[in-house]
Amino acid sequence: MRELRSAILIFLVLTVLTGLVYPLVVTGIAQAIFPRQANGSLITENGHVRGSSLIGQPFAGPRYFWGRPSATGPFPYNAANSSGSNLGPTNKALIDRVKSDVDRIRAAHPGKGPVPVDLVTTSGSGLDPHISPAAAIYQVERVATARGLAPADVRQLVDRHTEGRWLGVIGEARVNVLELNLDLDRLSRTPGLEHPRPSPSLPQPPLSHRPPPDRERGGLKISAISLPFQTNFSLFSRLGGGRWEKRAGVMRGLGRGPSQAGG
Repeated sequence: MRELRSAILIFLVLTVLTGLVYPLVVTGIAQAIFPRQANGSLITENGHVRGSSLIGQPFAGPRYFWGRPSATGPFPYNAANSSGSNLGPTNKALIDRVKSDVDRIRAAHPGKGPVPVDLVTTSGSGLDPHISPAAAIYQVERVATARGLAPADVRQLVDRHTEGRWLGVIGEARVNVLELNLDLDRLSRTPGLEHPRPSPSLPQPPLSHRPPPDRERGGLKISAISLPFQTNFSLFSRLGGGRWEKRAGVMRGLGRGPSQAGG
């Protein structure tokens, strides 16, 4: 009987310590020292949440920088369903999707040369909000022309949003697409910076789709892709697509801003 009382007492004490006291202490410390990170690294503007700096968003239209494709379902950048694709680098559905994206991006950027690989490949999580500086610079002239801005102003904005390696050695340089596009909107609203220019009719990103789970084999021959950042952006990473849908419960992030913009 004494052993039973001791076991029950230990169970109750550990339940209180590990199930109540410890979570409250850790939560309190996080809220006191790292409140932004503890609450999801949310980006707010005028009191409204526009998104998270840790989760990408889909962007459409020539006026915005485009991020990496997303493989999450049932809609892209679904934080509740983080995943990559199970399609291998020789899968025909994957090859066709990448080739289609390459053709679309090259058509929107005539004369720009090879497409940076991260603009047509997904990350392992399907939520990556970053692109390489090369991918951002690749889009500068299109965005500047569509907005009537000087390319030099847009390029300076990209440079300001370029994050270097952590401690100078870990990771690769990167640009957060959501933060860049929000600042791009602010730049366009600044008096004296925007000048009327005719905006060319550029092709819009098509609705992506999740490839069927087939196992067809084929050679991956995509000569239009450059590999400037092979460390982080491997062509043989886990790839795929997701349906671009607007559903209730989707974190719309930018509201009437970039993620829903059509141009």
